[in-house]
Amino acid sequence: MKNPFKTVRVFSGETITELKKASWPTKKELREYTIVVIVAFIVVGLFISISDFSLVNWVDYLTHQVRSGS
Repeated sequence: MKNPFKTVRVFSGETITELKKASWPTKKELREYTIVVIVAFIVVGLFISISDFSLVNWVDYLTHQVRSGS
């Protein structure tokens, strides 16, 4: 049976090696990317909210029309 601690040690060592190879953003880039993500989050949230509100009202309207027409 393999030693689980050895595999964890090997995995940790390989992870650290790969993280050292990564290119990390500067503070300015990080700030800009964060702003982009927040703006995108707000835009998508507004779109989903407006779509949901519109669809709920449309379904209520159609349901009311069908019920009153019967």
